[in-house]
Amino acid sequence: MKIGIVGAAGRMGRMLVKQVSETAGCVISGGTEPAGSPFAGKDITALAGLDASGILIGEDPAALFETADAVIDFTAPEATIAHARLAAEKGKIHIIGTTGLTNEQQAQVTACGDRAVIVQGANMSLGVNLLAQLTRKVAHILDDEFDIEILEMHHHHKVDAPSGTALLLGKAAAAGRGVDHDQVADRGRDGITGARKRGDIGYAVLRGGNVVGDHTVIFAAENERIELTHKAGDRSIFARGAVRAALWARGKAPGNYDMMDVLGLGD
Repeated sequence: MKIGIVGAAGRMGRMLVKQVSETAGCVISGGTEPAGSPFAGKDITALAGLDASGILIGEDPAALFETADAVIDFTAPEATIAHARLAAEKGKIHIIGTTGLTNEQQAQVTACGDRAVIVQGANMSLGVNLLAQLTRKVAHILDDEFDIEILEMHHHHKVDAPSGTALLLGKAAAAGRGVDHDQVADRGRDGITGARKRGDIGYAVLRGGNVVGDHTVIFAAENERIELTHKAGDRSIFARGAVRAALWARGKAPGNYDMMDVLGLGD
């Protein structure tokens, strides 16, 4: 399977190049960086710490989508929208790990699923998706006497908050309780906020150092507390999941899929 990487020179991009190169049944078909990048023209595998392949990083995503069977995308919302449109235009597989999309941006990506196979995950790790399923089930079992709080920590370079994974977990909790997430999400507290509103799902965000990603879902009631936690030690878990998603997507009908579909964890 020929897999291309957009944002190939970034930290995640290099990890993806390495993962694809080391996965049986996959080959790197190319990669891109934005126009004017100092990494354009560099050997894509050498930049990832592997032997040189002669495949040079380009600046044209359209050309990448033309030659690849699937393109993996951990870039930024506006870029991801453009890439989803290319996937739809060329009928290709688009694996999206980009987070921080607004509802409007997400709608634009989702619309491209009419003509492309889009697999999108706020987090590509097996463990996190298991955590989301556990969160949904626990939230379904426990009533709103248990307050739900989600705590996440990431490295100081991360630009969106709460993280896409934290929101994935919050939405899983809301689904378990049968409520609209956007109506109960409390995404920030500062100053004299008053007492916590019963039924809310709260978020707390920490940033610092080189933390890859820590997430804890807390169910807190009078005199007892349940905590479900996942800690990521290395970005390779996200790259491994993304490549697995690309292989799973081969031969699928156009549509919008997620990691629950890939891992067979849907209800």
